[in-house]
Amino acid sequence: MKKILLLAVLIGFTLKGFSQEIDRFNPDTIKTIQLDSAVNISAQKFGVETFINAIITDESFYKAFKNMKKYNFTAENNIYSYDKKNKVDGRIYRKIKHTAEGPEKMVYIAKQDTGKLYRKNGKYQLYTIEMFDFIFLNAYKTEFSEEDAKGKGDGANAGYKDKLKTLIFAPGKPIKGLPFIGDKTALFTPNMRQYYDYSYYSGTYLDSIPVYRFKVTMKKDLSNWTKDGLMIKELTTIFDKRNFEILGRYVDMKYSNMLFDFNVQMNIETSYFGDEKLPTKISYQGNWDYPLKKEERASFLIVHKDYHLGKGK
Repeated sequence: MKKILLLAVLIGFTLKGFSQEIDRFNPDTIKTIQLDSAVNISAQKFGVETFINAIITDESFYKAFKNMKKYNFTAENNIYSYDKKNKVDGRIYRKIKHTAEGPEKMVYIAKQDTGKLYRKNGKYQLYTIEMFDFIFLNAYKTEFSEEDAKGKGDGANAGYKDKLKTLIFAPGKPIKGLPFIGDKTALFTPNMRQYYDYSYYSGTYLDSIPVYRFKVTMKKDLSNWTKDGLMIKELTTIFDKRNFEILGRYVDMKYSNMLFDFNVQMNIETSYFGDEKLPTKISYQGNWDYPLKKEERASFLIVHKDYHLGKGK
């Protein structure tokens, strides 16, 4: 049950109280997109359905993570935990060199921990940080293989990984086996569409790539009761105009029931290295809580850079 609840955490997840204005450090200061103007949907040969179908059917975004295994690159990971006053009380910093060849896929160039991050048994105090390791450090170690991502052969984690992968890489689809919220992720069903507005904008990504930013947000005139029942508050997707592939995704999620509260924002971005699309930035801001466990407040920023193809690849 613990791991299933934590699943809900990883796509964006912050807690009650986080919906209010907060004064806390945001590690993500990297700005990558410049918007030009709103686009008149009726004047285009495509419209809302074009964007929605592309989101539902896209496989290239997940493939970008799988493609990392062929490359040498550097990763910088900053993870922060916060106290009840939203002041930093712990930090994990990792600078990692990933090599495509040989048994040592991951080598630490720098590694520093500050604050009370670990329990007596050596495990992390926060499940959010544990999940960070599960998703990203394991990706470096195990090459983010398809079998691993689908939860094959991993005992208690089997199936859970598949749910987590769907939440991150295929938002908008229902998640079977996720108690109380599995159907709330089905953003594009006829029943759910009545609650959302759609808009898109023209812009430039990383100073040179022409893009559309397609934004799905809750309708402003909904009752508070209806808004509280919607888990996905915003889903924004960045499309390359030239090939309509997804380059970036931002998810804002919040939900509360008798079992847990979460309120999270997560942003994932990719870029081209030659003809290959690869992850460049992942950021997370969120709090979450469930009974008998300490409320968790955390953020992280992951940056990948210096990609070059491994020998023999």
